[in-house]
Amino acid sequence: MSTIHNLPSQSNVMNIGDQNFKDQVLNSTLPVIIKFTAQWCPHCHALAPAYQQLSVEYQDKLRFVQLDVDENPQVPTTYRIQGMPTLLIFKDGKECGRIVGPGPQANSLKQRIDQVLVENGCD
Repeated sequence: MSTIHNLPSQSNVMNIGDQNFKDQVLNSTLPVIIKFTAQWCPHCHALAPAYQQLSVEYQDKLRFVQLDVDENPQVPTTYRIQGMPTLLIFKDGKECGRIVGPGPQANSLKQRIDQVLVENGCD
């Protein structure tokens, strides 16, 4: 599995793939937010700093992972990922929220994550 972005040391984002999705996401004791991304996706690269920043801020509340859709096609197909970046939030092994095409600003992403967590009972 290759690294999607060069993640700084202050990031808690883990790169995952089809082979460990179940263990890292579905079997997690914490809710998990997964960013579906691709090397060729400029919006995915623009979102990376905010996603990394929030991974530290939410470290006790949410696990942050990312998956390259080109290298790992099974999970995106299963969850019908059609555009990127797409963020899915899982709790207790089930999808409980979806954010499609978030902007690159940390504050607006944080607001959208908080809204999904509260509205869908993901927290």
